[in-house]
Amino acid sequence: MTDVSTCPPLTRQSVREAHDRIRPYIHRTPVATCETINILASTPQAERCPSSGPNAAAETAPHDHNRTDNAGRYTARPNVKLFFKCENQQRIGAFKARGAFHALGRLIEADGLESVKKKGVVTHSSGYILMQQAGNHAQALALAAKTHGVPAHIVMPSISTPSKIAGTKSHGANVIFSGSTSDEREAVVAEVIKNTGATLVPPYDHPDIILGQGTQALELEEQVEAMLEDDPALGISGRKRLDAVIVPIGGGGMLSGICTALHGTGIRVFGAEPRFEGANDAEQGLKLGKRIEKVKTLTIADGLRTPVGEIPWSVITDKTKLAGIYSVTEEQIKAALKLAMERAKLFIEPSAAVPLAVMLYNEDFREMVEQEAGHEGWNVGIILSGGNTTVEAIAKLFAAPEKEEERAAAKVTTNGESVAENVAG
Repeated sequence: MTDVSTCPPLTRQSVREAHDRIRPYIHRTPVATCETINILASTPQAERCPSSGPNAAAETAPHDHNRTDNAGRYTARPNVKLFFKCENQQRIGAFKARGAFHALGRLIEADGLESVKKKGVVTHSSGYILMQQAGNHAQALALAAKTHGVPAHIVMPSISTPSKIAGTKSHGANVIFSGSTSDEREAVVAEVIKNTGATLVPPYDHPDIILGQGTQALELEEQVEAMLEDDPALGISGRKRLDAVIVPIGGGGMLSGICTALHGTGIRVFGAEPRFEGANDAEQGLKLGKRIEKVKTLTIADGLRTPVGEIPWSVITDKTKLAGIYSVTEEQIKAALKLAMERAKLFIEPSAAVPLAVMLYNEDFREMVEQEAGHEGWNVGIILSGGNTTVEAIAKLFAAPEKEEERAAAKVTTNGESVAENVAG
């Protein structure tokens, strides 16, 4: 990568310049809304959880057992309108294309295209992010390299899924297999660099990556303002812009980029993490006052299994840039994923559902929004970071017990008799 000391400063203006640089190569992804989800998000959990009261919204609300088992106490009623930035429709199916195109573009500007073509670029998976971060970044870098005619060497664990391998190879990358530990992968990368002179392009811990990822926030800000100008009813009455954005955080490249892009605008930025097995390292690190360097978790939000990088950490610890980080359980992520797919018709991966889960189910966050936004309410951006999953993976995630599956297939009646119902409609 380019020398960090020569990189543009992490400022809103630098993000604008990054956007100009990558504009020809990326999609300006759409912004979606869903009135049903707006209603759910603005309804107290106590009124939509079947364990505590009338399930008026017809939606299972998996309340936060870390606070209390009595969901009837979950009475926060934030008034919100949500705007979904659909990076699941970005090239290669995730926001990673932004950082990869910007990083490679900066490298070409610094060293010259012919020099970069001669050496090529290389990347690898990092830590426990074998499936998502590595796969998405690898495919994004492979696409960017192919676009500029640059050789790309991608080191992938031999246990990577066939779809990730095939997706990376489809962009002309040279895929090199390694063991699954970070030491094994880094050894293979070192060998590639020794033999080819290729430049390492990391997935998140570099200013050029951060600036590229931040470009989606500029688009979201502009798109929401245009949408509200055209149809004010889509948002909070009398408000013509975003009030807040919720962003997933794994390595932190995207969150720190969005914090940078929106700094000084008055738009609050919040991070969203899974909580399972310590996956909420950023949330815990902020409380402890130090970066947690290692994370080992098997959360279903597999794109968020990595610890925050050093440079992203320097951004998100700035209280003028980040308003806070909130975490959610696995069941809450699944519930949000189901809602996005069934109600908003948005096909996303579990990691992308984490910000929506925070908005719907984290009672601390909901209480804070209710208090700070007041009766007037907030227009809230939700970053849907990617959609690189499969129907088979989603089916496994929501697989029902055998009896429930039989009932869904109309093989048994409600009282357990093995009689097919065959009811039309």
